Amino acid sequence: MVGEVALAHWEGTDFALLLRLCSLPSAFREGASGKIWRPVTATFYFPVGPGTGFLYLVNLYFLYQYSTRLETGAFDGRPADYLFMLLFNWICIVITGLAMDMQLLMIPLIMSVLYVWAQLNRDMIVSFWFGTRFKACYLPWVILGFNYIIGGSVINELIGNLVGHLYFFLMFRYPMDLGGRNFLSTPQFLYRWLPSRRGGVSGFGVPPASMRRAADQNGGGGRHNWGQGFRLGDQ
Repeated sequence: MVGEVALAHWEGTDFALLLRLCSLPSAFREGASGKIWRPVTATFYFPVGPGTGFLYLVNLYFLYQYSTRLETGAFDGRPADYLFMLLFNWICIVITGLAMDMQLLMIPLIMSVLYVWAQLNRDMIVSFWFGTRFKACYLPWVILGFNYIIGGSVINELIGNLVGHLYFFLMFRYPMDLGGRNFLSTPQFLYRWLPSRRGGVSGFGVPPASMRRAADQNGGGGRHNWGQGFRLGDQ
C-alpha cells in the first residue's frame, strides 16, 4: 500500500521508474499466477546498491570474459549450439528458482557459463586475484568462495555450478568419455535460424584423454574421433 502511494506521488519521474524496477525480482510467486515474463526480468535484473555494486561489476566482467571466450573458442562458428547451451542452462535455473523460491537468476546463469568454459579448458592455468594461479577447473569454486567473502552467500554460485556441470556432463563427458548416449542435441530449428559458419571450430574443445587414446588405437576411426580441436586461450 505504501509503495503504491509513493508510486502514484512520483509518477512520471525517474524515481517512479526506479520504484518499478525494484519490484521486478518478485519473480516466481507471481509467475505462477500467469505473469510469464517474470523469469526473464529475474534473469536480467540485479539490485545494485552500496553493498552489491562491486559484486555486480565482478559478475558483469565474468559474463563478458568467459561468454566471449566460449562464443569465439569452443563454439566458434556454432551460434545455434551456443544459444542452446544458454537456453538449457536458463531453463534449468528457472526450474530450480521455482522450487527454491529464488528471486534473482543472473548470477546462476553467469556461473553456469563460466563452469562450462572451465571444464572445457580444465588444464589451462588461470590467474586470479593477488596473483594466485591454478587450473581452470577450480575457477568456479574459487569464485564461489570469493563471492561468499564479498557477498555473504553461495547459493546462487552453487546452483550455477551444478547447472553448468549438468550441461557439461550430458553434452560432453557422458557421451564422449563414458561412451553413453547423447541426451542433449541442438534442435534443428535453431540451426535454421542460426546456421553454422564455415571456418569455425569443428568440435567442442579438446576431447577427453580417454577418448583420444581410443581414437589413436583405432587409427583415427570411430564415432568419437573429434580431432584435436582448439583449446580456448591459445592464439
